Amino acid sequence: MSGLVSDRTTATAPGIPAPAPRAGVDPAVWPDAARVPRSSPPRTAVARLLVGRAFARLPLRVRLPDGSGSGDRGPVLRLHDPRAFHRRIAVDGLIGFGESYMAGEWDADDLVGVLTVLAANATALVPHGLQRLRRAWVHATPDRQRNTPDGARDNIRRHYDLSNALFALFLDDTMTYSAGLFRGFPAEQATLAAAQHRKIDRLLDLAGVGEGTRLLEIGTGWGELALRAAGRGARVLTVTLSREQRDLAQARIAAAGLAGKAAVELRDYREVRGRFDAVVSVEMIEAVGAEFWPEYFGTLARVLAPGGRIALQAITMAHDRMLATHGTYTWIGKYVFPGGLIPSSQAIEREAAAHGLRVAGDDGFGPHYAETLRLWRERFTAADDAGEVAALGFDATFRRMWEFYLAYSEAGFRSRYLDVRQTVLTRAADGAGPADGAASPGAMAGTGTGTDPGRTDGDDR
Repeated sequence: MSGLVSDRTTATAPGIPAPAPRAGVDPAVWPDAARVPRSSPPRTAVARLLVGRAFARLPLRVRLPDGSGSGDRGPVLRLHDPRAFHRRIAVDGLIGFGESYMAGEWDADDLVGVLTVLAANATALVPHGLQRLRRAWVHATPDRQRNTPDGARDNIRRHYDLSNALFALFLDDTMTYSAGLFRGFPAEQATLAAAQHRKIDRLLDLAGVGEGTRLLEIGTGWGELALRAAGRGARVLTVTLSREQRDLAQARIAAAGLAGKAAVELRDYREVRGRFDAVVSVEMIEAVGAEFWPEYFGTLARVLAPGGRIALQAITMAHDRMLATHGTYTWIGKYVFPGGLIPSSQAIEREAAAHGLRVAGDDGFGPHYAETLRLWRERFTAADDAGEVAALGFDATFRRMWEFYLAYSEAGFRSRYLDVRQTVLTRAADGAGPADGAASPGAMAGTGTGTDPGRTDGDDR
């Protein structure tokens, strides 16, 4: 857990005493959640005014400890400590908003509902005339989170090496930590593993993976894609920076009798050598950082054999939002995915083109990620209620943080602020299209981008 702790000190205001740590929040582990930052009264008053006006415009009900509040429709946000809540936002903006939840200063009857309302209105929360003052409460990403070879190892360790047992509590038996592809909505827990296999198989189809294919996977996860590819007869090299993932992936591959067909190496993508007929990378580009996109796409171009295909699965956001938030230190970056940056589809296409790669196919299926995250959140909550998360040594603040992370992410996809896409890249000189016969996610799932979420035809198990 200590890997998730920020060493940034809270902002100060001369002559204003710092309050005592929040009850139940360990200041040695969670310093910025445990202590409310010091803020001048004028700054706090401005934050209170801006937050109040923003909330009043939204379909959101805000309730204060004395029973008063604002709004008459929408999900309920309950402020237990309005003073601390506004001080955190005055100093740290959205980081403070998340830390306030971790500290128990606010709650919601429907956390995903509240966060979805906020995500859907993200561009309008601050009046346009005041957006030029955004830097007053937005912090720059710390240099220590740059994804240099050493920095990337540390960033990956802080998330993926938390505990394989923790991830096993909320992932399905495939141990797949990316969006599934369902036949219909609402998704059910019993269908999650099949949805993950459907997603993986589609990526392998798009990359043309079959008997004898030399496949490189950048970002191993816990090995399910490598297992599926080796089962097709491919020769797989999969690389990761997570020791926990490497060890479990190797064990799973050996248990399946496929150790001779799939090798798992603890290696940075920049260190890969050789040529491959296919490259697959699932939700790994988000951990690269814009500064290192040239190295990432340069590596893809360098290792791809003539006539080969690359299949990427990536979380994306609108290009203007990516530009507006680039370099911003976020709550997710501080506590969950250090060094991360979600790209836009335009950024992927442009960077690929700069390295001689062309987009030969691209499909989005964001609503499927919302359902995947809902199932993960439900599994995590059930495990937490049963005491299983605490039994692994994770304290109450971590558990609130993880709940917030899963709900925050789900809200991003439900509001369409985020999308997830499968993109096929080929060498521009090859002029090749997607794998022959490969269907789009819409054709396979029967829901496309989620316009028919009620469809439930077909066996999804």
